[in-house]
Amino acid sequence: MSFPKNFLWGGAVAANQCEGAWLTDGKKPNITDVVVGIGSNQPGLAWNEKSGKWEMKLDPEKQYLSHDGIDFYHRYKEDLKLFKEMGFNCFRTSIAWGRIFPDGDEELPNEAGLKFYDDLIDEIIRNGMEPVITLSHYETPLHLLCEYGGWISPKMITFWHRYITTVFNRYKGKVKYWLTFNEVNAMLRNPMIAAGVLHIDDPQYKDDAKKSITPKDVWTAYRNILIANADTVYTGHQIDAENRIGAMMTASGTATYPENCDPDNVFGAYQTQRMAVFYMLDPMATGMIPGYVERIWNENPDLDPHFTQRDLAWIKANTIDFISFSYYRSAVYAKDAEMTSNTGGIKGKENPYLSECSPEPWSWPVDPKGLRYTMNVLYDRYHLPLFIVENGIGLDETPDENDIIDDSFRVHYLKEHLLQVHEAILDGVECLGYLWWGPIDIVSAGTGEMKKRYGFIYVDRHNDGTGTLERKKKMSFDSFKAIIESNGDILL
Repeated sequence: MSFPKNFLWGGAVAANQCEGAWLTDGKKPNITDVVVGIGSNQPGLAWNEKSGKWEMKLDPEKQYLSHDGIDFYHRYKEDLKLFKEMGFNCFRTSIAWGRIFPDGDEELPNEAGLKFYDDLIDEIIRNGMEPVITLSHYETPLHLLCEYGGWISPKMITFWHRYITTVFNRYKGKVKYWLTFNEVNAMLRNPMIAAGVLHIDDPQYKDDAKKSITPKDVWTAYRNILIANADTVYTGHQIDAENRIGAMMTASGTATYPENCDPDNVFGAYQTQRMAVFYMLDPMATGMIPGYVERIWNENPDLDPHFTQRDLAWIKANTIDFISFSYYRSAVYAKDAEMTSNTGGIKGKENPYLSECSPEPWSWPVDPKGLRYTMNVLYDRYHLPLFIVENGIGLDETPDENDIIDDSFRVHYLKEHLLQVHEAILDGVECLGYLWWGPIDIVSAGTGEMKKRYGFIYVDRHNDGTGTLERKKKMSFDSFKAIIESNGDILL
């Protein structure tokens, strides 16, 4: 009745949210370096009429907190020691593509960037943790967007192949678990961040094809990314047969419930699941382009990205080894509701059957059973091992007068979700592990803030950029440590 013997316990971060050092040792800007919060602001870009290209132009009135992050680039040894103290046997981070190929289209890699990840990965292993490495976590080099339009261009497949071949060879025998594109299924809602597609949501460029994305561009990027994903699986296995290559999805959209048994609501909820998650995961996991996606192209021929038979055979021959995903919240579909989205997933109507939500100002519904539901749906559909690589809760926290951070709500959230993970395992779901999102406070991707804190470890940095960067344990630190020490038995 326990969690599996070799269950992977740990935490997950992304380079662009924690490392800082955004222009250090040869690194050049990536797409997240010009945004404050995903989907909340116009990117810091300006159109150059003379060159006919976009260029970086940051807003001096805004705080780009990710540029310095929490200085993980220089402090990772200190942080990994704290993770080891908590008992982590696994740690997920990403390689910033722009540290290895600063512009993305160079012939040769940047040795200083490779050396940094040499040292980081070695330190992860030295602290007894299995490294899980995301190859692209919202970190497409900015030059590739401005010069080529990002994944709209088939040239990206060549640039990507050069990058993955370099890192697969460099870290052969050290890294076993690789994730391809982080939450890439969010590309229909956030094309620039999730899929590396240049997208300027500005009315003055709406009718200018050179400057603004078109609906077909998104589907063209879909084709190129699926080909690149298959290449990642093939190349990773060729370089090291021990490599396990997984997709990474935002799976919160899977837990989309119909408001009632009205057939329009039931099927609408299912369609939401399809176009939030399955449209991307079906080809990556089964090698098949879904019929409901082909229907979109059949009814709108201008959107058809024109997969060749060779493309389809390539995707079919190189499917992923496991499914990793993030889960934060569930949603309710109603035919009269506006279905919106944020980094937590899909949002529709309020669910009257959920008794809790996260504290203000974010107020996300708390639905642990939605995680069990998601795990069962994904496993029943794909019959591949699952890996929870993001689950967590963002809270507005400061130390009290005794310098203590009482985050008992986080402890409650953690325990309730882990109990549902255990239930899913008892249901027969093969689950590799559970990684908490943001084991240490980092810059929020969704809001660009430090105020929204996920960690078991507090970092003294604030929205205005001030702070000492001192690390401090929260009450939840010891709670997660006790759970890991017992392999989850303390929960049961």
